[in-house]
Amino acid sequence: MKKTKKVFHLVKRSDMSRGKALVFRLIAVLLSLIVCAIVIVSITHQNPVSVYSGILAGALGTKRRIWVTIREVAVLLLIAVGLTPAFRMKFWNLGAEGQILIGGAASAAVMIYFAPSLPPVLTMIILLAASMIAGMLWGFLPAFFKAKFNTNETLFTLMMNYVAMQIVTFCVVLWEHPAGSNSVGVINQSTRAGWFPRIGGLEYLMNVIIVVLITILTFVYMKYTKHGYELSVVGESHNTARYAGIDVKKVIIRTMMISSAICGLSGAVIVSGASHTISTSTAGGRGFTAVVVAWLAQFNPFAMIATSALLVFMQQGSIQIASQYGLNENASDIITGIILFFLVGCEFFIRYRIEGTEVEIEEKAGGAKA
Repeated sequence: MKKTKKVFHLVKRSDMSRGKALVFRLIAVLLSLIVCAIVIVSITHQNPVSVYSGILAGALGTKRRIWVTIREVAVLLLIAVGLTPAFRMKFWNLGAEGQILIGGAASAAVMIYFAPSLPPVLTMIILLAASMIAGMLWGFLPAFFKAKFNTNETLFTLMMNYVAMQIVTFCVVLWEHPAGSNSVGVINQSTRAGWFPRIGGLEYLMNVIIVVLITILTFVYMKYTKHGYELSVVGESHNTARYAGIDVKKVIIRTMMISSAICGLSGAVIVSGASHTISTSTAGGRGFTAVVVAWLAQFNPFAMIATSALLVFMQQGSIQIASQYGLNENASDIITGIILFFLVGCEFFIRYRIEGTEVEIEEKAGGAKA
């Protein structure tokens, strides 16, 4: 006897328009805000409208807060842009945290040893170059071993983060100021040597200019250059790339070095352009958040602007309400986590759909399946 049974399975979408995908994302954001409101009200017993007003004030309430939010968006965007070439090549670089730390340590070294005695313009050139070279070298190792020995780049780059943290710990001990503080302190606080200069009286404008330039250059590099085409082909299939005459090993090493150089540059933007110090918390988890930003934007550098802005806006606002309502710092992490949960889930349903099909099942006497 034959029976029919409905079986459900996932099917990759190929027909969803950008407009419909945007609607899905807006619904996800709205739902995440509703859930956040429920969580916040259950904790604070406050009107959710006033809580969200506090979030808005925390991110954009004053001119200073606006520029801090812009600064944080710029840093997160730069790291996400740096990860993009490697990800497009399907080289899963989870070592951005370490690359940021190494780039930041190189920047701090230039600020400490060279900035006091060199002209500001030359100092800035050396500082930016040093951070990119340091990040590039840090990314070279996992790329080389992947190209030559096909090692697992995810594990390799992840472990390199911990090595970078130990190097930075050594640097903190070496540069400790004042003695016994177990920190580097603000570098060149009195002279501001090696700090990003103010442009038009704006403290973080140079940060934004650097990030905008790198974002545009990365987009052009990946979309309109031969190297960009090669890394896309390698990402699709190593065998196809070899058949097309592309040196796969060379592309892997070159692309990863570019990716890690940009992440190293973000270390300079953080150290020289914002915090003016170095510690093991300099990266602050941005390297992992940037993975989410790049993935949600489908590796489009310009789409990453909106994703970065949303996450930073909620993070800055959440810090404000945590302080305003006497919550600990984990409150902002909870809110950010809820938003990310809905955004990641939304992307899943944008890319896939659940489809049901009828299948015939033949049963023997007694109900046993044939």
